[in-house]
Amino acid sequence: MAIEPFPVIDLPEVVALYRSVGWTAYADAPSVLEAALRGSSRVVTARRKGTLVGLARVISDGATICYLQDVLVHPDARRIGIGRDLVEAVLRPYAHVRQKVLLTDYNLGQRGFYESLGFSETRDYAAGTLRAFVRFDS
Repeated sequence: MAIEPFPVIDLPEVVALYRSVGWTAYADAPSVLEAALRGSSRVVTARRKGTLVGLARVISDGATICYLQDVLVHPDARRIGIGRDLVEAVLRPYAHVRQKVLLTDYNLGQRGFYESLGFSETRDYAAGTLRAFVRFDS
């Protein structure tokens, strides 16, 4: 397994990975996905025998905040530590950044996974002293 910075965008390969995890909003708009990847602060990938099986990306100012935007692992490659390796690799350059943020949909396994990486749900943080707001424009 190789975890490495994302060198070149092979758009069909990336779209196939996003589609494999059901992220159709990305997969159905390949040009938007490509722009998002190019505009990211850092993107890392996981490959098994040359095949793309995972990707994580960050958007950050490099000083005060870091958004863990995408973490995805192909369904055939889950439960062997690839997700953890991706998150650790993509966040490594931002160790000095205090605030790391992640928004995700509800999935039973996600909470335990992200908590094992040091994340907390905002509703559980310091007895409700932190609030999160989001706005999605269509």
